Amino acid sequence: METKMHVLVVEDDTTIGMGLVAALEHERFDVTHVTSGEAALAHFRERVPDLVVSDIMLPGIDGLQVMRQIKQEHPNLPVIMLTARTEEIDRVMGLEMGADDYVTKPFSSREVIARVKARLRDQGPGGDKRAPEVYEFGNVKFDMRRGILWKDGQEEHLTTHEAGTLSYLISHRGSDVSRDELLLNVWKFSAAMNTRTVDNQILKLRKRIEEIPAQPRHILTVHGTGYRFEP
Repeated sequence: METKMHVLVVEDDTTIGMGLVAALEHERFDVTHVTSGEAALAHFRERVPDLVVSDIMLPGIDGLQVMRQIKQEHPNLPVIMLTARTEEIDRVMGLEMGADDYVTKPFSSREVIARVKARLRDQGPGGDKRAPEVYEFGNVKFDMRRGILWKDGQEEHLTTHEAGTLSYLISHRGSDVSRDELLLNVWKFSAAMNTRTVDNQILKLRKRIEEIPAQPRHILTVHGTGYRFEP
């Protein structure tokens, strides 16, 4: 039987909390929703989740205190903070205290899902293989740091987003990567972006690295999800 990843959602706003639960369950996560910091820590003592999504502003024990205690016991457990605050000092404080990521309200469910998948991919056994600075595949050599690519010995300079997309796919080679995950990690998930932005970037990359761009061997389409890099 499939073992689902367990996500703990800590959100006292019932509408937001149930919306997150529905979105995460749609993506086949096992989800528990609690509405206070005390309930989060009580649940945590009974069952350690794979990831925590927590609002900062909670009744009683706030989200930062919850995160601090979780990180003391399980420092590698990913925590994503939700906050209605927009001041940079609040975001910096959360990250300095150990948060792995944050999302500012109002947010879209797909943004949160992309961030959850990205953090879990980094934690999982198949994710984030950390490609070397210069990576070779087929008849291509790619310098990730400088964004320079050589195909059959001919040098090309990639744009920032081309280099970022190719680097991310290579670092997660062999794994399916969603369009939203690429938007999050390469474009930092601008609200003005949509998944066609990613598709157009992939078309450009295929023209640069594939022998026959219409029949790709390295950047493969995963229908309904996104793309996968195969060396």
